[in-house]
This record gives sequence, C-alpha cells and structure tokens, in this order.
Amino acid sequence: MRDHPAGQPGFLVGLRQPSGAAVAVILAVTTPWDPLPGHVPGGRTVPDPALDFSAAELARARAFDAELNPIAYGRLAVSLLAVLALGLTPLGARFLGWATARVRRWPLRVALAAVALTTVLRLVGLPFGIWGETVLRRYGLSTQTWGSWLGDQARSLAVTWVVWSLALLLLYALLRHFPRYWWTGAAVGAFLLVVGGSFAYPVVVEPVFNKFHPLPAGRLRSDLLAMADRDGVPVEDVLVADASRRTTSLNAYVSGFGSTRRIVVYDTLLKSPPARIESIVAHELGHARNRDVLHGTLIGGLGVAGAVCLLSLLLSSPRLARRSGTPEGAAAADARSVALVLALVTVAMQLGGPVQNLVSRRVEARADAHALDLTRDPATFVSMQHELSARNLSDPRPDGLERLLWSSHPAGPERIAMARDWAKLHGVPVPPPLNRP
Repeated sequence: MRDHPAGQPGFLVGLRQPSGAAVAVILAVTTPWDPLPGHVPGGRTVPDPALDFSAAELARARAFDAELNPIAYGRLAVSLLAVLALGLTPLGARFLGWATARVRRWPLRVALAAVALTTVLRLVGLPFGIWGETVLRRYGLSTQTWGSWLGDQARSLAVTWVVWSLALLLLYALLRHFPRYWWTGAAVGAFLLVVGGSFAYPVVVEPVFNKFHPLPAGRLRSDLLAMADRDGVPVEDVLVADASRRTTSLNAYVSGFGSTRRIVVYDTLLKSPPARIESIVAHELGHARNRDVLHGTLIGGLGVAGAVCLLSLLLSSPRLARRSGTPEGAAAADARSVALVLALVTVAMQLGGPVQNLVSRRVEARADAHALDLTRDPATFVSMQHELSARNLSDPRPDGLERLLWSSHPAGPERIAMARDWAKLHGVPVPPPLNRP
C-alpha cells in the first residue's frame, strides 16, 4: 500500500506538509489579539448599538442587511457549485477541450482556458451582481448608471484574465518542464507574484477603476501631511479619488510603498468635518506605521506558496484526475485541467477566508487604537464611526456566520466601545452616548 502519491518521493511529500502549519504559527504570534491591552477602569465597555444609533438608523441597517444576505449567500452557493461542477466532473475538461480545440501552442491554450473559464464563472455570478446593484441603488448607496456599472464589471473581468493567465502560464510552464519538482518553483513564483502584485496594485490597477487628483493646497492637506509626518509615516501626496461617480460611501486609505505611498481620500468624505477626516486618515496611517499591508502581503505570499504545495499533492491524485475527466498523466500538464486547478484554488480560498477575516478584524482594531493614540480625540472618533456606519449602512450586530464569511472589520458599535475604553485608560473624558433620549 502506498502512503504517498505515485511518482512523489516520500521525503518530498513530508517536506511540503509543514508549510500550512508554519503560516498558522506566524499568524498566531504576529496577530494583535488584544489591540488595547491593560486594565480598563470600571471594566471594558459592552458594545451597544442603541447607545449611539437611532431606532430609525438601526432599522434601516437591518433592512438593508436582510436584503443583501440572500444575494450574498446565493452568489456564494451558486458560484461554488459552478466551479466545483466544472472542476470535479468531466464537464469542465470537455468545455475547455472544446474552447481550445483550434489552438495548438500550449501557452495560448492555457491562456484561452483561463479566459474562457473565468468568463463563464463571472457570467454565473452576474445575475446576483445585478440584483445587488439594484438594492444599493434603492438605498442610495450607488450612484452609477448601468453603463458605468457594466464598464466596471468588464474592467474587473479583464484584470481577472490577466492575473489568472499569468499565474497559470507560470504554473503550466513548470509542470511541463519539471514534472517531478515543479512545486518548488511554483511556490516561489506564487510568493513573488503576490508580493509583486501588491506593489504594482496602486500604480497599475487602482487607476483602472478610479481617477485621482491631488487634494488642493489648503489647511486640510497641510494638516494631513503634518499628521503623517508627526506619525513618522513618509507620504508623497494626498490624492482625492472620484468615488462619488459610483457610491455615496465614505472611505480613505493609505496606498503604495516608498515613493508611491500616498493618502487617498474619497471625494464623498471631503464633505465631513476636517476633524473626522483626520480621524479616519489616522486609522489608515496606523496601517502604514505598523506595515500591515507589507506584513499581510508577505503572509499572504507564504500562504499561497503553502497552498501550491498542497495543490501539488492533489494534482498528483489519480482519483481526482479521473473525477475531473482529465487523462491520468496529463492531469497536471494539460490545459483541460485548468478547471480542476481553479476549483481547488477556490475551495482553498473559501476555507482560508474566515481565518483571514479574524486576523483582519484584530489588525483593524489595532489601527483604531493607533488613530486614538495619534489624535487623542475619542469623541471625534466616535462621531466618525457613527457617520461611517450610518452612511455605509453597516450591520451594527452581524451574526456569527456573517462575521465568519464577510466581516473584515469590527462592527461600528465595537469600534465605538474601544474608543470609550481608550478614554478610560488615558484619563480623558469618555464620549457620551450619541443617541441621547
């Protein structure tokens, strides 16, 4: 009886197995599990939406969430069923065989397979996207025309084509030239693609979806640059994104590395009081100060490299080859196996999502604590979080499954409770409830 896949030396199988455990250990050690450590006088504040949100605001947020949930869960279920049906049955191999039948060169076959398959999967999810857009419009969160919305979908699909084609071309080149040891080069290549993509995103992908212009000279621009300087975060510019052409939501972020680092503010946020804008930018500076993007990129790269090692074990399985309709021996090198690869990657991403969200919520909470340390203004922080939650119709109390699948940030009431705890710890006035009777 074999205890490792055919053609795979036992020591290689053993070498690949600890990769996921290593990423788990790094996450356990580096995640800020308690972003606001220390004894809070009088005990920690219990998050309570009713303290700061009116009954009308809470009802509107709950109604919005109730309308979005069937869309989100439906899209997730249908998309997973589609990718698994294509990847774990002969259907995907037959479809890709037909789609690439007239192409002889293998790089073109792989690229065409990637384009064909991702297009089909995007079309499967398109009805849910249209449904979700109608809900956003009904609640006043979307300002797009249908033409503009479809243009965004097309641009997003084009980016998906490029990313998947590059990744699969690298993978299949290694599969063809190094059939026994391809996974080593693929793991290194996946890590480098994740890191390179993170650096390229601000200057290559962001301009595809938004137009940017420098924030005009004035007090707000000077104050934001001065705050970044005071925080020890080098920033080259303050830009305004034309977000209002597609949404009424509020946001800001710090983007890029080194000479490309800039503060980006949604034009919708510029209507807020300057102190609130500074509060949200201070949160984003916290990410830059703690190198959260760089750290997340490196961890993500390691995670993807580990997933490649697991992928190599699965692709060497004769049972999966037969189930996917790909001839044995060609399962790891034939363009028809793209459907199987995509299915396995999708499952891995879905399984890793809850862990990523858990870590993200702790990292976001640390950035909140940093914003409070930098501005020393918990009252403005509370009012800003209220405005963000109310304007974005964020669920003030997501259930367990929602938190598991979707919540990358703490809920608004949790962030407000942290601000009150910060005030208690630092001996400053505790912000009173905003929803006073």
